[in-house]
Amino acid sequence: MGHEVLYFNLSYTWIVGWLFLFEARLPYKTIWRRSDGQLGPDLGHTILNKGLVQLFIVQLIALGIVGANNNSQAAMLPLPLQVVIGLVISEIGLYCAHRLAHEWPLLWRCHAVHHSVKKLWLVNTGRFHFIDSLASVLASIPFLLLSGISMDAIVWVSAITAYIGILTHCNVDMECGWLNYVFNTPNLHRWHHSTDRNEGDNNYGENLMLWDILLGTFLYKPGCDITDIGIADKMPASFIAQLAVPFRWNRVQLGAAPATEQ
Repeated sequence: MGHEVLYFNLSYTWIVGWLFLFEARLPYKTIWRRSDGQLGPDLGHTILNKGLVQLFIVQLIALGIVGANNNSQAAMLPLPLQVVIGLVISEIGLYCAHRLAHEWPLLWRCHAVHHSVKKLWLVNTGRFHFIDSLASVLASIPFLLLSGISMDAIVWVSAITAYIGILTHCNVDMECGWLNYVFNTPNLHRWHHSTDRNEGDNNYGENLMLWDILLGTFLYKPGCDITDIGIADKMPASFIAQLAVPFRWNRVQLGAAPATEQ
């Protein structure tokens, strides 16, 4: 397990390094390279929720809840096939959690922290309220357990989720072509962040677009550029205030602050 974690961290760092270079040389939007004043909150959310999620998963492993299926029939399948099974099955929970976060006002109060950004770039990939992150993990873990795949496969599914997450948020001008019909890509995820809810309430898939295509929430506009991203709701500018905003939602929305204090 130690070697897998090391290899993941090295590969993740390698990808981030190249994407930072491409953001500087081949930006999707030059204006997104300007500071939005949210570097501190972006990093704060990333460190907090990633730390809590990792702690939660470590506890599940220590309790034998995750990684106890190594003798199941699914765990005997070739590793690549297990990974595909894990991606497809876990996506059910991830899709449902993400869609519910848009459609249920109480969960939107948390998810709005992520959608309040005015630009997409590497650093705000992990900008999630910690309740939002934990909800996604809780929604996907049961499906991974039911799939019966091995711990090695679960590690690969987690790694792929991290790779795709950093790619979907990068400010790099790229065209993913047919991959848009299989994976979540920057071409698709930018529309998910649109200020127009008719556009933004689509592309809920975390890794795969399978369930979006089947359930009618897939949106792809080849050759079109996204104009504005963000939300109409008010969002405080500071990290601490953003942590508190789900619990002070009505007060914040009734305040005299502009639509987004960023």
